[in-house]
Amino acid sequence: MKIVVLRERGPGETRVAIVPESVKKLVAAGYDVEVEAGCGSSAYFADGAYAEMGAKVSTDPAALLGAADLVLKVGPPRVGGPGDEVEAMREGAVLLTGLMPLRNHDAVRALAAKKITALSTDAIPRTTRAQAMDTLSSMANIVGYKGVLIAAMELSRYFPMLMTAAGTVLPAKVFVIGAGVAGLQAIATARRLGAHVSATDVRPEVKEQIESVGAKYVGIELAQSAAAGGGYAKELSAEDKAKQKQLLEEQCALSDVVITTALIGGVFAPRLISGDIVKRMRPGSVIVDLAADGGGNCELSQPGKTVVEHGVTIAAPLNLPATVSNHASVLWSRNLLNFVQAFTKDKAFNLDLNDEIIKGALITHAGDIVHAKTREAVQRGN
Repeated sequence: MKIVVLRERGPGETRVAIVPESVKKLVAAGYDVEVEAGCGSSAYFADGAYAEMGAKVSTDPAALLGAADLVLKVGPPRVGGPGDEVEAMREGAVLLTGLMPLRNHDAVRALAAKKITALSTDAIPRTTRAQAMDTLSSMANIVGYKGVLIAAMELSRYFPMLMTAAGTVLPAKVFVIGAGVAGLQAIATARRLGAHVSATDVRPEVKEQIESVGAKYVGIELAQSAAAGGGYAKELSAEDKAKQKQLLEEQCALSDVVITTALIGGVFAPRLISGDIVKRMRPGSVIVDLAADGGGNCELSQPGKTVVEHGVTIAAPLNLPATVSNHASVLWSRNLLNFVQAFTKDKAFNLDLNDEIIKGALITHAGDIVHAKTREAVQRGN
């Protein structure tokens, strides 16, 4: 069975789906692995390293796709125009990637039309068994880490308390909104840099997790539960939104740095920080909107840009994992390797449609959009 890995062509994408260490294990499991020349160059993995581990290196991506049984990628495939990756794939092939199907309707439609079996890593159930395959968590760790480094670079103050001959400098006050994987990593990184950190989440059950990584928990009493299952949050009621708004106004006004990580269902970003909240923040303070890929948590964020509004620097970086291309690729590769190995039988990928992980991750199959939420979103989009 042939596994194919291409060079990623998404804007600013530097990661590669499989690194040489994983190639060795896939070959040992009985797969033929072919990679596009230069696929790992942006992450500092040379073609020679792939060849040494048993992969064949090719310069023809269309031919690779046409012969592939299983395609491993980082982002959604290109659709339409020159280099259309879905059109180049053969009918019935399997694609495993971070499809983000609720955002990429054109790709979903094209995959269904071509009868590609598409599995999206961001739809993998958040269960104990699936943890080793969870690309969302792997990448969210990077997002939280890099978000704090961006804040430290933009802030006109030190993060730690420093005692100098000229006097003592007090630590920066950092407020983190959202305590998923990215938020918890942001808290831990800010604490390592010496900041005083507080954090909030609409799921009160994460209070213990927030405190375990060194932050002070601040929260509201909810009229309705905001937990959506699987570690995700759902949208708040109108009553709870009003309570949350008041809390955020108070905490943002006290903070030097605000880091936002909130996503509804892990996909779309609720607007939490209004322009009025930004106006009340201290001049020179910083907001790092880590939900920019989902539209942004701050009303004044401009995804992909850093702007200054009312004296506040607002950074809204996109695809932060691509800024840590080497380690991000290693982690992504291990997640995909674990997925493939879990469903390998007799030296081939076994699409077990009764398995809970396959069922959760399956987006298109046999010409249909089989993922219920995606199907509804695509139909609404029509």
